[in-house]
Amino acid sequence: MNIQSSGKKLFVLDTNVLMHDPTAIFRFQEHNIFIPMVVLEELDHAKKGLSDVSRNVRQVSRFLDELIRDANQQTINDGLPLSRIEHGLAVDADYDGRLYFQTKQLSHLLPDNLPGQIADNSILSIVLALGKEYPDVNVILVSKDINMRIKAAALQLNAEDYHNDQTIEDIDLLYNGTMALEADFWEENGGKMESWQENNHTYYKVSGPAVADWFPNQFVYMDDESGFEAIVKTCDGQSAVLQLARDFRTKHNSVWGVCAKNREQNFALNALLDPNIDFVTLLGTAGTGKTLLALAAGLSLTMEHKLYQEIIMTRETVPVGQDIGFLPGSEEEKMAPWMGALMDNLELLGSRSGNTEWEQGASQNVLMNRVKIRSLNFMRGRTFLNRFLIIDEAQNLTPKQMKTLITRAGPGTKIICIGNLGQIDTPYLTATSSGLTYVVDRFKAWANSAHITLRRGERSRLADFASDNL
Repeated sequence: MNIQSSGKKLFVLDTNVLMHDPTAIFRFQEHNIFIPMVVLEELDHAKKGLSDVSRNVRQVSRFLDELIRDANQQTINDGLPLSRIEHGLAVDADYDGRLYFQTKQLSHLLPDNLPGQIADNSILSIVLALGKEYPDVNVILVSKDINMRIKAAALQLNAEDYHNDQTIEDIDLLYNGTMALEADFWEENGGKMESWQENNHTYYKVSGPAVADWFPNQFVYMDDESGFEAIVKTCDGQSAVLQLARDFRTKHNSVWGVCAKNREQNFALNALLDPNIDFVTLLGTAGTGKTLLALAAGLSLTMEHKLYQEIIMTRETVPVGQDIGFLPGSEEEKMAPWMGALMDNLELLGSRSGNTEWEQGASQNVLMNRVKIRSLNFMRGRTFLNRFLIIDEAQNLTPKQMKTLITRAGPGTKIICIGNLGQIDTPYLTATSSGLTYVVDRFKAWANSAHITLRRGERSRLADFASDNL
């Protein structure tokens, strides 16, 4: 191998990085990449199957095959320029990074308690050997495995997580969909205000520096006795049009028997019931009412207003504890154990439709006929027309899975993504790299989407205390 230093870093990729993001080899810009032979062996073992990991591995193999095509032994030793192929990523012309394969035996003595036969330890041994053979090159191990990075740190090796999949650096910076207006907002920005009524809604047009950072369908409010709550309908950086939000806190304006219990829930119902908003994301801890609000709005729009033909609910089937194994029955029967939240909320919503046990049972049967449970495994290639699609536990989806689901929407379909970023059960996903975080950040400036972060738990005082203190 002929690895030139020239101020470039040499990133040694762990197998899990390529399994997680098949385009990772193109993400290091002008720096060089090294792939050990043991990584290629692990990729070969994981290429069979229908899972997303297997698909990613096969895509990596195609990239590598295209890079190495028509290359001779000398060009492989000198490093393959990553700009050899078109891979759909915008790459600057100055990004001249190269890909190096392990073409010879690299060995360096590991501590006796780290045998080289284990794949992770073989990679660590290669990183040690590269650092010794090329002392002028900054060799860095990139791995999604925390324990791998810990072992590397114990051996005084440079190791980093793969950060390119992170939407934002700090989850506290994630857009929350609401903004409290300053007490002097109207004095500062109300000089040229216009107001009018249209289709039973009140609108205000305001101008000033405060509106420069607003997003479409963001909810603004005054935290005082006025109780002012409005929705940003349009904004161009200099002026914005506000629409007064409807108040769903009273029984008179309840949605399928459900009333909003706090400001964020009221904002959520405004977004869920707006037919002009095609995509809604709801974040919140356990007990904030995400699933109940989404189902209540879906039933109201489907059963009362006839805007949608049916409600479809799906979720990622990631177990919290040990997997219970294969489940018998049809698709809906297999998904039923995963849909406890749906059943609990449907039982609550159905009980509000009648007083007697017979009426409640009849209502439950009617509701279940309009609510369908579908598995994520069979979503690829489908198109949903005039459906109210709820994606539960969306924090466990990768950005690629989220894209696959959202692109299933046909004309007249509304998609609701709900989840809790504090309950991610998928390996190698974090709050900053979750597909739910990804879509919240990417859709915040789109005029037909809305996002709300629910903050107050309304399940019970026991659930609230447990959420805050456990």
